[in-house]
Amino acid sequence: MNSRRHFLKQSALGAGVLALPTSFGAFGNPLSGSGAPKRFIFIRKSNGIRPNEVALPTFSEAEKAADSKKETLEIDLDKHELPAWMSPIAGHKANLSILQGLSCKMSENGHWSYSSVMGAYKSGRNSLSGIKRATIDFELAKLSPSPFGHVELSLTGNYSTYRTGIVSGYSAPAPHQRNYCYADPETAYNELFKSVTNPDAVNSDNAMLEFLEGEESLKADILQGYEKLKLSNHIDSIDSIRARNKKLEKMSGAIARHLPKLDPVHANGGPNASTPEKQKAMTDILSAALITGLTNVVTYTIDELSTPIKGLQGNEGDHISIHELGHNGGYSGIPAEKIREKIRIGHMEQVAAIVDKLKATPEGKGTMFDNTIVMYFPENGEGHHSHGTEAPFIVMSGDKCNLDMAGRYIRLPHHATEGHKTIGNWYTTLLNAYGNPMEHYGDFDLETARKKIDQTGAIKQLMRS
Repeated sequence: MNSRRHFLKQSALGAGVLALPTSFGAFGNPLSGSGAPKRFIFIRKSNGIRPNEVALPTFSEAEKAADSKKETLEIDLDKHELPAWMSPIAGHKANLSILQGLSCKMSENGHWSYSSVMGAYKSGRNSLSGIKRATIDFELAKLSPSPFGHVELSLTGNYSTYRTGIVSGYSAPAPHQRNYCYADPETAYNELFKSVTNPDAVNSDNAMLEFLEGEESLKADILQGYEKLKLSNHIDSIDSIRARNKKLEKMSGAIARHLPKLDPVHANGGPNASTPEKQKAMTDILSAALITGLTNVVTYTIDELSTPIKGLQGNEGDHISIHELGHNGGYSGIPAEKIREKIRIGHMEQVAAIVDKLKATPEGKGTMFDNTIVMYFPENGEGHHSHGTEAPFIVMSGDKCNLDMAGRYIRLPHHATEGHKTIGNWYTTLLNAYGNPMEHYGDFDLETARKKIDQTGAIKQLMRS
């Protein structure tokens, strides 16, 4: 087991050379109450998560009745078994929270949420004008700075092939701005770790970005209004990428110690890899990016309705999509429900792999996972054609996290009833717990507002006293 503290001491990072774009310093965040950085992993899934799929199979009759009626409920997980599809994370039950009852009606529902589920607003599908604010992952990245600030990964496609390269993402750094993301493991590997794998490319990038900045600055003199604002933001991005590349050159020794190993031909991410293999490759890259300190915040779209699902037993080809599963389409005699469960099991295997890797990496007097929260959630609420009345969150939190929820099944008051909470309340809870005292993040739920039910602020029962 390699000590993260040891390898940082042997690098420029440990010597404090890395100048981050805030006063927090390299890796420390005084607002978090710890010298170690706080880490956040958002794992978005498609096709919804139906509340009954996360209900505990060992509920008592009274608990089962309360849960089915969507009444307030709080239960210790150590007294219960988990749903079968969560078996890969059963060994981490002490760190697990199942959070039921949140709504997401203020974001996009139906098939896709685009940026809205991370920003708690209606985004007008995928339009730039509909991006109302920086998404929650970018807000948290400000509180736990790193060279990349934020990394977005995505495994999506067009039902038979995968997207590749650097493409438009779903997160947003600011209003009217869309993030970029790495759409395949090979691109993510090359871009995140190129200070080690291809240092000449970093130097070339710096030269190219300097040229682009000059060109775009010249054009900015003749643009006005919104177009000028967009271009100004683009110039700022060019400048930040160039500064980041300089930091990466100094980090190359530390990064080299933790490079993930990918098979470029087939397994773990190559062009002929199956979906599970690509997911495993992305998990390896995600974990390495955190362990090396390249980022403290990752958003990972683990699948989308258009993601090919080839590689599952009985579907070695690519003749069915996740979208078809939402309409009860099966294959090889296997019903859609079983296939959906297989997909969720695969997702939980990746969550378990992330937790295992971070628990195996010492940090301070504990491990890296102590300061990490992993969130697995549906991008579009409770079903394939969702209404947004419920959005279950599966949360894995380390022992030094600033929340009090681990080891519990928590059902909050149902939508539009007294005490109901939205994803905006959940995101406010994260921000308040980690140093941003804002009153409320995100838009309000209109139906709850019409009933004059207060929906401002954090979920106090989840906050440490």
